[in-house]
Amino acid sequence: MKFETYEQVEEAIMQVVNEEIVEGDFMRTLVEGQWNQAHVREFALQYSYYSRNFPRVLAAAVTAVVAEDDWWIPLVDNIWDEAGRGKPNGSHTILYHSFMVTAAPDVPTDERHIPDYPIAPPAIDAVNNFINFLRNATPLEAMAAIGFGSEYFAGKVMGLIGRGMEHPNYNQDQKIDATFWTVHADIHEPRHYALCKNVLQRYTTPQDLEAMFNAGAYIARCEARFYDGLYERMKML
Repeated sequence: MKFETYEQVEEAIMQVVNEEIVEGDFMRTLVEGQWNQAHVREFALQYSYYSRNFPRVLAAAVTAVVAEDDWWIPLVDNIWDEAGRGKPNGSHTILYHSFMVTAAPDVPTDERHIPDYPIAPPAIDAVNNFINFLRNATPLEAMAAIGFGSEYFAGKVMGLIGRGMEHPNYNQDQKIDATFWTVHADIHEPRHYALCKNVLQRYTTPQDLEAMFNAGAYIARCEARFYDGLYERMKML
């Protein structure tokens, strides 16, 4: 694709997200209330792996970008959010645990909040694909992978998941705590993208814009495959 402006890259990435994630079977059936409790349980347990490994993804991006404050600070700020910004019991691991124990109350977790449950290939592949891309990425590709491939649309996607989890069909026996999803959608992700954008929007040549799109689209499509893989697994339950 040929790009002339940064805004065109944003539009193209969002088109990928809408077509391959938002309009996909996973998200559509979730929001419409078509899942059963086993599906909710399976998603919560599998996504726990992706969630607790995301700081590793951010750390990999830190090693790939330019060693200048305006490059690495947006990524470290994101890691600091993952850690709860120093607030006791405020880490995303604990926040996610509050969701998971209401979605899968029968599965025990250890002192690190890791469930005693096997992790399926879609979750493992999603994390590995992200980190492997960053190992070989240029600084601009690495920042675009986080900015365009995650933070730009994460608020929208996580907001939809949070809204889906609040569907009455999933809250009959026990109310699901969707705070993890709503906090990301309303507060964290817009700030994370804005910090990445401060760097990305400096690059305006067609070649740079294409590189940013390719990096962001690749990671977005990896996330789409993650949801598709989970949906196929959930259909077998």
